[in-house]
Amino acid sequence: MNSGQPTQNVLVINCGSSSLKYQLLDMRQERLLAKGLVERIGLDQAVHTYQRPDAEDLVSEQPIADHAVAIELVLNALVDPDQGVIGSMEEVSAVGHRVVHAGEKFSGSVLIDDAVLAALRECIPLAPLHNPANITGIESARAVMPRVPMVGVFDTAFHQTMPDRAYIYPIPYSLYEDHKIRRYGFHGTSHRYVTQRAALILERDVTDLNLITCHLGNGASMAAVLGGRSIDTSMGLTPLEGLMMGTRSGDIDPALVGHLARTLDLSLAEVEKILNKESGLVGISGISSDLRDVEREYANGNDRARLALEVYAYHIRKYIGSYAVALGRVDAIIFTAGVGEHASLVREWACRGLEAVGAILDPFKNATRHDEAIISKMSSRVRIMIIPTNEELMIARDTRDLVLA
Repeated sequence: MNSGQPTQNVLVINCGSSSLKYQLLDMRQERLLAKGLVERIGLDQAVHTYQRPDAEDLVSEQPIADHAVAIELVLNALVDPDQGVIGSMEEVSAVGHRVVHAGEKFSGSVLIDDAVLAALRECIPLAPLHNPANITGIESARAVMPRVPMVGVFDTAFHQTMPDRAYIYPIPYSLYEDHKIRRYGFHGTSHRYVTQRAALILERDVTDLNLITCHLGNGASMAAVLGGRSIDTSMGLTPLEGLMMGTRSGDIDPALVGHLARTLDLSLAEVEKILNKESGLVGISGISSDLRDVEREYANGNDRARLALEVYAYHIRKYIGSYAVALGRVDAIIFTAGVGEHASLVREWACRGLEAVGAILDPFKNATRHDEAIISKMSSRVRIMIIPTNEELMIARDTRDLVLA
């Protein structure tokens, strides 16, 4: 509760089409006060999971008509006399919103006003599944908290420093001029967080570091970071390009789309569904999109599980090699997100042969560490690191710096 000092409590909101993830942080000490998830918004049996440090999770089911109702529910939980962590809504100083796609409009986080919302609506064709939900979350929060400053933090912003040679596709240039068809990249908030964290761990100025960051979750992307600035990334116009993922194919021959449509008499939407929902780990293994399930079957001798893991790691290794050349010098390779932080087998296989770029994994450190750690051998010129990501803290920091500094 408020001690009488001015608060710097930032509420971080990440809206999906039928969900709302949130965290409330006291940014004076960057301390988590509470977090939670509202699922199945729009249905009669919506679920709200509310979590506080050192307390049991509280789970409730009730009808939640829309995101505005969900946000009211969240705020009521935060100020609840028994379970809340703040005394009143007046103690929410600012709200930071995760927004997936900002196109070329924003290269950093911004205060949200009507003009920013209009710009985000213009980007809906670039992210038709994500931006409408993000916009709905912003509009709902503004309706419930009209006097509280709102900040937009964009997945694409970190990659706006890419040179044109990295983001331009080799297709008619008019498609870029007229429709902004280009590489944008995603997971930028995560890549930026681990970049800054690596500089602190290595006690180096971020502008003097060349890094390869590997955000490996159900969705996965990599970035080449030169002096703190993204110069290339694996995802493209959409999150389908790049690495093989849980259900996404990653890089394929683009002619495969037409070939599948003609050969199997499929619509474009049906082919896109195959590439986005039925490919990757689940497509090759036939088991699951969850890497843990595939690893268990591999341990039981399942050959398709082995193949899925081999392809997954090989894609990562190829990108590391190409980014090492793009950077010219690599100081560290960073693994982050659910798979990157916890899957020692993937890290081991992804690092095979990286002696060629000066990176030598320490098998013991890799097998025994799942938290923040350096897992390369002492003789390795390139550090190999595990850094748990914290996108919510990054959003809260940007929000604090724009509104409360």
